[in-house]
Amino acid sequence: MCTSSCPSQDHESWGDCVKAKNLKVAYCQSSSGRDYTRQKTWDRELDGYATARREGMQPRGTKRWHTDEAKRISDNNGSAFNAGAA
Repeated sequence: MCTSSCPSQDHESWGDCVKAKNLKVAYCQSSSGRDYTRQKTWDRELDGYATARREGMQPRGTKRWHTDEAKRISDNNGSAFNAGAA
């Protein structure tokens, strides 16, 4: 009754076999907007913020338009933008 990929093939039922694999269900609320696409967008925004910080900028927030604004202002002024000083 085990799954085809079970190395031991000794579980009493298919359910016991799957439980032994410790499977997790991810992004099970896609109807609420909590899905992989949203996660990827969030990760890209945080990566953009981290890049801006490494370049010496302090954006107003982590959203992409915040980091784009900080980059644009930094390029125009010739120095790193700092939202705390603005």
